[in-house]
Amino acid sequence: MKLIFAGILAGLMATTAAKADEMVFTSWGGTTQEAQTKSWAEPFAASSGIKVLQDGPTDYGKLKAMVDAKNVTWDVVDVEMDFAIKAAKDGLLEPIDFAVVPKADLDPRFSNEHAVGSFYYSFVLAWNKGAVSGEPASWADMFDTKKFPGKRTFYKWSAPGVIEIALLADGVPADKLYPLDLERAFKKLDTIKSDIVWWGGGAESQQLIASGEAAFGQLWNGRVFALEKEGADVGVSWNQNLTAADVLVVPKGAKNKDAAMKFLAAAASPTGQAKFAEASGYAPINTKAKAEMPADVVKGLPDAHVDGQINLDMNYWAEHRDEIATRWYAWQAK
Repeated sequence: MKLIFAGILAGLMATTAAKADEMVFTSWGGTTQEAQTKSWAEPFAASSGIKVLQDGPTDYGKLKAMVDAKNVTWDVVDVEMDFAIKAAKDGLLEPIDFAVVPKADLDPRFSNEHAVGSFYYSFVLAWNKGAVSGEPASWADMFDTKKFPGKRTFYKWSAPGVIEIALLADGVPADKLYPLDLERAFKKLDTIKSDIVWWGGGAESQQLIASGEAAFGQLWNGRVFALEKEGADVGVSWNQNLTAADVLVVPKGAKNKDAAMKFLAAAASPTGQAKFAEASGYAPINTKAKAEMPADVVKGLPDAHVDGQINLDMNYWAEHRDEIATRWYAWQAK
């Protein structure tokens, strides 16, 4: 039912700029945006009187096109950290007004002059228990089609995650991942290319695993958390979980910048972060949020699984994402 609701939510497209007492929040759709709406947008609208329209999914090309055309219809956008770093350098983002957005309790790893942390996540190995015989326990198992036959699903966009997974599966030590050895990564990916089903958004990844169309795959931990809450028979391995953060940004020229900054303050507050973390399974970026959360929920967050945890290098990706993308999409098209 929640997946159905999420689809409806994503369909409520805000095609024009919001009015003065409105703003537009854009995110990735599915259960994540549903949780952001419940945890941030609805309480913010109730306390401020500012209606928060929903749009999505996040599209980096569309964000850039809006800014270049000086016709920005999004006010706050949930993006990946490496994109935010590059977009700030390219002049696509407004600076954060930290006179409005309290900074003292924000984890400094996930906020900077142009971004405020949204949530902290891990890529984990998840599987449909009815479609997999045994329990895959490592990224190497994702590439072992004899031991674990069936389709496997990966994130289809050029982004941090899949390249690192291929290298780890090929035996590269976690502390030797960067700079990425693309030759080695693509050679490893070649070995399972015909068995890959790509997912483009979180809701699609959930559907592929829940239906068994893909026996197992690389998912955001919050998407697995949502499947478990809905009763799906899924397994998860946190071995070598890959961590990174999403952040909230304000596109350059956003028409409702003042409302956007107030929204960021609410979303990044201890209460906003605690409610979202409890609803999504993603970790909060406000250091005071966990004090407002149930202890059993805190135990299931990504930062409770630090053994073998690997931090994706967002600064490396910010510098190399475009060149990797050229090769990535050419490889996919072969």
